[in-house]
Amino acid sequence: MEGRRLHNIDLKRETYASRRGGKQMATQLERIAEVAKAKPNEKFTSLIHLINKETLIQSHKEMSGKKVAGVDEVTKEMYNERLEENVEELVGRMKRQSYKPQPARRVYIPKPGTDKKRPLGIPSYEDKLVQSALARTLNAIYEQDFMECSFGFRPKRGCHDALKLLDKILSKSYIKYVVDADIRGFFDNVNHEWMMKFIAHRVEDPNIQRLISRMLKAGIIEAGIKYDTPQGTPQGGSLSPLLANVYLHYVLDLWFEKIVRRNCKGEAYMVRYADDSVFCFQYEEDAKKFYEEFIVRLGKFNLEIAEEKTKIIELKKNYNDDDKEENSFDFLGFTHYVGTDKSGRKRVKRKTSKKKYKASLLRCKEWMKKNRTVPTKQFMKTIKAKIQGHCNYYGITDNSRAVGNFIDEVRKLIFKWLNRRSQKRSFNWSKYALFLKKYPLPKAKVYTSIFDLGAGNSYVM
Repeated sequence: MEGRRLHNIDLKRETYASRRGGKQMATQLERIAEVAKAKPNEKFTSLIHLINKETLIQSHKEMSGKKVAGVDEVTKEMYNERLEENVEELVGRMKRQSYKPQPARRVYIPKPGTDKKRPLGIPSYEDKLVQSALARTLNAIYEQDFMECSFGFRPKRGCHDALKLLDKILSKSYIKYVVDADIRGFFDNVNHEWMMKFIAHRVEDPNIQRLISRMLKAGIIEAGIKYDTPQGTPQGGSLSPLLANVYLHYVLDLWFEKIVRRNCKGEAYMVRYADDSVFCFQYEEDAKKFYEEFIVRLGKFNLEIAEEKTKIIELKKNYNDDDKEENSFDFLGFTHYVGTDKSGRKRVKRKTSKKKYKASLLRCKEWMKKNRTVPTKQFMKTIKAKIQGHCNYYGITDNSRAVGNFIDEVRKLIFKWLNRRSQKRSFNWSKYALFLKKYPLPKAKVYTSIFDLGAGNSYVM
């Protein structure tokens, strides 16, 4: 215990000395990261002082002014009117331990292409600031712990990075089986007791622990009615993604690395993006055994698989039909399947999944329908940005054809909705071709090479 506290005392001294001497030394968060990396069993006992006036004002400055207000109905602009006084009063309440997070405002956002809606919990403005500062502090510790196979909601580790690692794994000739796993309602079923046990592995500061516990149990407000949250971590706040990664780090990542891989007869790998995971195996018996143990493992932590979305796929790399569903799986918006490359070699390729393709088209169609009276210049500027966003994400190796089809379909939609601006048709196809020369659309090409695996990822090396 003395050693752990000494680190926190030294940390404060180093920071003070660096400010006094004007030297460019490590910041507090950088020092915390250094200690966390060097000592994986270290427990941090004094962190609450990092959520102070300076860090809260920093969180305020970084907050988007377009974010939806919580139950307090306070916006960034409103809070900024008395920023110094507001933050000082907030810090005072935190020091007196009288600060209590307000219930999150429950809103629902539509899932394009379906009748379903995704629930979000919107924190009050001060809660957003505290969550941001807290997440920044905890990230310094847990980024040193999280594994190479984990990608979602982590700095400099996006979807494309996860896809690159997955391709690296699947390109190995001996990897022949994939377990495509889906956890049912993960964010709604996180067990608070287990969460706090996991946090205690690294954070022994009682003030931080109390703060996290209060945030988890703050409740939600829906249609003016308050509901308790005995479990789960509402999506919508900046802290929720980090807590989700902490939970799955202990429930899934470490278990797979320390137990599953060691007990497999052949090679085994995993790639996880938030609660969406893919597990790859050399032998079918390992894949089947894992599937059974996976169900038991999740059950221990109040989770369960969505059986209708979880399956074992045999990657038949000598198969002739590229589009056979039993020879493919979906991950991060792409269908991964065995196909033939330009050299005639069989390998796993990827294309936009049918579900995401339809959803993207529907979003463009609905936007055009609602905004067809917008001035032409602004209309084309916005729709071009939407197409470019689609290209930036889906424009990866093997997927140029699907991206090109998407652009063609959007081009047809533009023609349709611009011609509905008046009773008289304003375009024929010849005139429309000239119009598109003035307002050109993005081209289908490879924006991201899936084979460009960043250096330093030794997970499959």
